[in-house]
Amino acid sequence: MSELSIITMLYVIYRTNFIQGMDYRIQLAKRMLSNKKGSLIGAVLAVSIGILVIHVNFVIFQGLYDAIVRDLSSYRFGDVRVTDEESFITKSDIFLVNWFERIPYVEAAAPRVQSSASINVTKGGKLIEEFSVQIVGVDPFRDPRVSTVYQTVTDGQYVLSRNSIVVGSSVAEDLGGVRVGDNLKLKVTDRRGEDQIRRFLVSGIVQSPGGQGLDRSVVIHIDALRDMLDRDGETGEILVKLSDPKKADQIKEYFLRTFPNDDFKAETIEESAEEALSGFRSGIAMINMIGYFGMMSSAFAVVTIQMMLVSSKTREVGVMRAIGAKRKDVLIIFIVQGMIIGALGAGLGTAMGLGYTIYAKETKMTFAGSIPLEVSYDWVKIIQTAVMAFGLAVIASIYPSYKATRLQPVEAMRYV
Repeated sequence: MSELSIITMLYVIYRTNFIQGMDYRIQLAKRMLSNKKGSLIGAVLAVSIGILVIHVNFVIFQGLYDAIVRDLSSYRFGDVRVTDEESFITKSDIFLVNWFERIPYVEAAAPRVQSSASINVTKGGKLIEEFSVQIVGVDPFRDPRVSTVYQTVTDGQYVLSRNSIVVGSSVAEDLGGVRVGDNLKLKVTDRRGEDQIRRFLVSGIVQSPGGQGLDRSVVIHIDALRDMLDRDGETGEILVKLSDPKKADQIKEYFLRTFPNDDFKAETIEESAEEALSGFRSGIAMINMIGYFGMMSSAFAVVTIQMMLVSSKTREVGVMRAIGAKRKDVLIIFIVQGMIIGALGAGLGTAMGLGYTIYAKETKMTFAGSIPLEVSYDWVKIIQTAVMAFGLAVIASIYPSYKATRLQPVEAMRYV
């Protein structure tokens, strides 16, 4: 379109009010942007990439955090974990398990006992010994209902009898490459301070993605460990699996109210694994902050691009001022451009972010054999990110818009 046509169009808009209200300013903003498609694409991509970075950070780091919580719950702590504040639980484990399993939200419950042991094995005529190895006593019939440790058996089978032992892959490697069928000798200290030694037959090897399971432990029958510790009928902890993990706090409080005179301690997975999760949460917060700084950098890109638009439209702005446009009109036109850039960038960035999230969720994304990510859709965060990107684009357009209002009608004579 020629300059004469532009002037004629503006004249018609201003003198006959063919387009009412703010519509003519929106049309002018769109026209100016469409004439600079390269700048428009660059600004939109700057906003959308900032959003995409935040989505990727959320999928990877929040997905990894949720995966760690998932595996800690599945392998070691359950959705609710009950212990005794002082020592071992002396109340019947069968009674407690049955009490929990009467609650509608509870899928199953199972007892465990934990201690540490010295282990030795003879391999190739050489005695190999490991000290302070975690030993976990499980009920082989109840434990698979609350824990997925049995699914991590890569060789052999899970604990079935009192003389069988399942060895974590890391422990097996430290013991010179223990295999199914080898004999191990365990030594534990019982409640009276006396050493108890017993020989076990390796029935299986467990290995979990990322080592989140019992890779650094050994697993035996709970009654065998009770005998060695002289803890007949006592339990170290009760693990509870829920059909709806969000009900964990409710189940925990109900349990503590039911047994107020016992020294029970009930914890959700976040409380049980606080030591392992606290540092990771701090890391996620830092990574998210870096992502938001990246989005702010995209706002500076919008400022730069809009300044270029203002510089390239000095003559058009001068023509507008010459035929009667006010500074407010010019200001609104360039702010509308920022709104258009923000809306397009937010839409494109959110679409790309959701596409990446869907891909990660469907493929159960892993990195170099790490644990599969637990990907979720946080719609509140998604909307907040899009709104923030839109707002930053609008804010970034304020200074270039102000600079445009400083142009005078004489600018219409430039480049003539």
